[in-house]
Amino acid sequence: MTTLLDLAPARRSGKPRGIASICSAHPDVIGTTLAHGRERGREVLIEATCNQVNQEGGYTGMTPADFRRFVFEKAKAAGYDTAKLILGGDHLGPNPWRQLEAEEAMAKAEAMMAAYVAAGFGKIHLDASMGCKGEPEALDDETTAGRAARLTRVAEQTARDNGLPPPVYIIGTEVPVPGGAWHALDGLQPTAAGAARQTIETHRTIFRQQGVEAALDRVIGLVVQPGVEFGHEEVVVYQPDKARDLVGVLDNEPSLVFEAHSTDYQPREKLTRLVADGFAILKVGPGLTFAWREALYGLDLIAGELDASYGERSLAKAMEALMLAEPGYWQRYYQGDAASQHVLRHYSYSDRIRYYWPHPVAAAAVARLSQALAGRALPPTLVHQFVPAVTGHEGPLDMATCLSLAIRAVLDDYAEATAAQ
Repeated sequence: MTTLLDLAPARRSGKPRGIASICSAHPDVIGTTLAHGRERGREVLIEATCNQVNQEGGYTGMTPADFRRFVFEKAKAAGYDTAKLILGGDHLGPNPWRQLEAEEAMAKAEAMMAAYVAAGFGKIHLDASMGCKGEPEALDDETTAGRAARLTRVAEQTARDNGLPPPVYIIGTEVPVPGGAWHALDGLQPTAAGAARQTIETHRTIFRQQGVEAALDRVIGLVVQPGVEFGHEEVVVYQPDKARDLVGVLDNEPSLVFEAHSTDYQPREKLTRLVADGFAILKVGPGLTFAWREALYGLDLIAGELDASYGERSLAKAMEALMLAEPGYWQRYYQGDAASQHVLRHYSYSDRIRYYWPHPVAAAAVARLSQALAGRALPPTLVHQFVPAVTGHEGPLDMATCLSLAIRAVLDDYAEATAAQ
């Protein structure tokens, strides 16, 4: 965990650096990320969220131990040194069970925390900010910190019981909606400096009161809103002037950095400035699967040009039929008329189509595309037309290479932005 513990000292030394937090369970994204990390000789941080992975399986069907095995298998295939691999748990708290009474939801959150730590997840985002049954939607700092301390006690004890190094912690509530906003983004403001200070001090006070003060030395960061977000069709880019007061908080907190969520689709220069300003942990997820899907849809068009029997946009049509038949992942998020919803289903920055790729229907459609392009070196003119993001590559291009290059283009932005400045 040396990389994470070094982030705040690096900023104090005047040579800030950061790390990208890869928030995805997509096999191609994970595999490409680990290969990319091997080639660059960099530590890789991969995180799972409480809804995605938990002791009941989450929406991926994976427990924390399952997710660890999955990532380690990908690391082995990529030739990545797992000693440099950091696993994180994001939003660990009662959110998956917030429809229950608070005590029941917290008991489940404690079981989830134990499962994550026992599985070797060394970075823990404590997030007990959401109200449970009969409570306000968002809780006050004192209640949030009290529940975070309770979960920290479980994490510390689980690490001791399993002979594992104790985790490092992130505190604070994510301001951006997980997976991107689904409302208008007018007037987005960074977290107020006073609110950030209050969150820090409240956690310190309550952790001491509840006997988990030893963990305070391993609280390395605070989740804040730097003023970045993405919606279905828009991206709010970082504006340093608006975040100046917030950034100033770190001048009096030499052991902390900020963690920025929803940094997907930020230009490289904005990611670099975020790191320079102290937002050392940059979360990215939908932006990676969006790039993968974008390349995949281009390959879908290429297959139609090369093989008449493949059909026109076979993959995209299969995905449309699947999403219409099973609308649960998108229907409450995508508003507008039928035409608008059609565009959002496939092309929204929030990329809710990513939830469908593990489905057997989607997997079969991707396999059919792969078969149509198997053994083919793709004509560069068609690649230039339909997958322009990868046209700078030297050498022959096939389907797997195109998909990998699309993901790598995003990873390159984060690698450059988080390198020592």
